[in-house]
Amino acid sequence: MVFKRLLGAIGVGGPTVDTVLDPAPVRPGGTLTGEVQLMGGKADFDIEAITLELVARVEAEHEGGESEGVVAFDRFTVGGGFRLAEGEQRGVPFSVTLPWETPATQLHGQSLGVVLGVRTELSVAGAKDKGDLDQLVVAPLPVQEAVLEALGGLGFGFKSADLEYGRIGGTGQQLPFYQEIELVPSPRYAQQVNEIELTFLANPGGMEVVLEADKRGGFLSSGHDALTRFNVSHEGVEQQDWPAIVDGWIRQLVEHRASYGSPVGFGSSTAFAPAGHGHDSHRSGPGMGTAVAAGATGLAAGVVGGMVAGEVVDEVGDFFEGEEEEES
Repeated sequence: MVFKRLLGAIGVGGPTVDTVLDPAPVRPGGTLTGEVQLMGGKADFDIEAITLELVARVEAEHEGGESEGVVAFDRFTVGGGFRLAEGEQRGVPFSVTLPWETPATQLHGQSLGVVLGVRTELSVAGAKDKGDLDQLVVAPLPVQEAVLEALGGLGFGFKSADLEYGRIGGTGQQLPFYQEIELVPSPRYAQQVNEIELTFLANPGGMEVVLEADKRGGFLSSGHDALTRFNVSHEGVEQQDWPAIVDGWIRQLVEHRASYGSPVGFGSSTAFAPAGHGHDSHRSGPGMGTAVAAGATGLAAGVVGGMVAGEVVDEVGDFFEGEEEEES
């Protein structure tokens, strides 16, 4: 999805920009490549800088309810310092590294309903213009896939995914928001919890897996959720018994509400006392819950409730079109 616009800041006849991302999905911490394609205007222009900005559509919860907005979470200068001649066509290739906490937008080709974009900004003759916005597709890391597949195999279903503005206390979170994946509990735990909320916080050395249980009334203490955190490695993913590891996490989450737990699998774990649903109160922005059910390929097979795949694409398109209208 690509939008071309004249640089409004310098009027009709200015250069246009079209950023083309390489089609293969990129992973968190991986390399995003592509080319910024420029078309000269009706005069020569000095291109001072070409900047790529990573943006996400996030939810915010506040006293008045919920709102949604666009949050920029990284910027890269990929070119500039040259004169673009009248009518000249020029391509500027780029290669940038995504933050490790970049949310996944798909699992095995199925959209999770999370919207990320790459916005291109040109600085020309002292004026700046956000001239192009493109959809960013991010696949999960191998360890994230392994955890999701294990959950699917254990009978958990995918309910929705969104991005929440704010921070999870006690973690090494770096971005101003986090991805929250809501899961329908397996029959084994259906009488104990309403849903399980899952957050991945990746870093170069491994990943924190944060699990939150939204329990049914009367289980544990009323009015609070249980929150636990587990640390896993990027290494040796194929050698681990993920169904057993993840089932151990779920059992610990359900059985212990605010105590320090023992290690599970090859990771370490911590149980947090519930407070404000386990998250900091500073949160903002609603995501677009889509539902993909558990099946032969874990949580990625089929669609249950929420939006079907075509509607997800429409929502993504609406997001980008709305951004274009706001910038006009």
